[in-house]
Amino acid sequence: MSVVSSIENVGPCQKRLAIEVPAPAVDAETMRVVREYGRKVRIPGFRKGKVPANLVQQRFRDEIEKEVLDRLVPRYWKQAEAEASLEPLLPPSVGEVQLQQGEPLTFVATVEVRPELELGDIDNFDLPSAETEPTADEIDEALGSLRSQVGDWVETDRAAARGDLVTMESEELDADGEALQEAQSLDVEVGSQRVWEELSLALTGLEAGQGSEFRRQEEVDGETRVRRFRVKVQAVKEKELPPLDDELATKIGDFQSLEALRDHVEERLRVEKIDHLRLAREQAALEQLRERHPLELPRGVVEDETRQLLQEYAENLARQGVDIEKTNIDWEGLAQEVRPQAERRVHVRLLLDAVADSDEIEVEPEEFEARLAEIAKAQGGTTSAVRAALSKGGQLEGLRRQLRRRKTIDRLLAAGTAVEDS
Repeated sequence: MSVVSSIENVGPCQKRLAIEVPAPAVDAETMRVVREYGRKVRIPGFRKGKVPANLVQQRFRDEIEKEVLDRLVPRYWKQAEAEASLEPLLPPSVGEVQLQQGEPLTFVATVEVRPELELGDIDNFDLPSAETEPTADEIDEALGSLRSQVGDWVETDRAAARGDLVTMESEELDADGEALQEAQSLDVEVGSQRVWEELSLALTGLEAGQGSEFRRQEEVDGETRVRRFRVKVQAVKEKELPPLDDELATKIGDFQSLEALRDHVEERLRVEKIDHLRLAREQAALEQLRERHPLELPRGVVEDETRQLLQEYAENLARQGVDIEKTNIDWEGLAQEVRPQAERRVHVRLLLDAVADSDEIEVEPEEFEARLAEIAKAQGGTTSAVRAALSKGGQLEGLRRQLRRRKTIDRLLAAGTAVEDS
């Protein structure tokens, strides 16, 4: 028996379904809930489990109706979804619920669906090409960085330069040049990305015992603010690099010789170059795919993706120790900034799924099991535990979709033609 009374398009990617649950099914579920309540509720004058059904239904009418709706609406939405051959992108928005004793339950569900699209060219992509073999200079530079990491800071009597470690005193000044607080002693590496460029410039050329002042311009709540600082150098240290020899190799890691370390560095650089090239080729293919297939995107899915991006941003701040509640973040403005990124993500996913459907790309059971095993190994657990956790969180099918899209990207890259990356 059909439960869908009507289907209508209410947007480019939205359908509205009127759904009717037969009265006998409603009555049966209602009596089932009434019996469950009767076994657990307590009413003065009656023993537990002996309360008459009509009294239970009268006394707990609202609670029983809510429980009936909570059970029937999802169940019959699933039946309507299958009946209408829908593949919703998000859970439905349910409204206009009508529930009367002895009558059918009716409700309306509005759902986001995939936009209709006709695939064009998915076989020809201009993909960047680049050298993935590390050069001798790149290997030497990487070895130099490793030498720097294990080198020692030694004090020098020369003036500070970029790359030096400076021990200094710093204090912020008011408009009259008076200190706002006691001077702070700290170490800074001149020219480091973690150090204000204005500070690095102020320290460059100063010897121990010398001082300077600098200004820093900042934007605070849309207004420009100029802060003034005074610094005094206490000591200048330079990095003393160890010799590039076998002893250095053993100090850096489990390497028996400098040659073994060099081989390791060369392979690491090669892998990094290959990964970088693959990412560039993937981005190029997906951007060309989007350009060839413009779509009117489902608004609800884009909004949901925007919220996820904001959540990722907030979680990243929290990991850095930032108290989100105390930050003055313009979340609405930030949402507008990240919306284009959300639209790109949604657009790409819709197109990849369409290509996968067209080419009948599927994830084989052994591929899925291998991915679960990889996750289990990374987490130090078992494959069965990972599967159970993903299933409980409703993420198992999501993982399968990710793997399918990854296979689809591989198919697009295989159809591409390498061009020089200018």
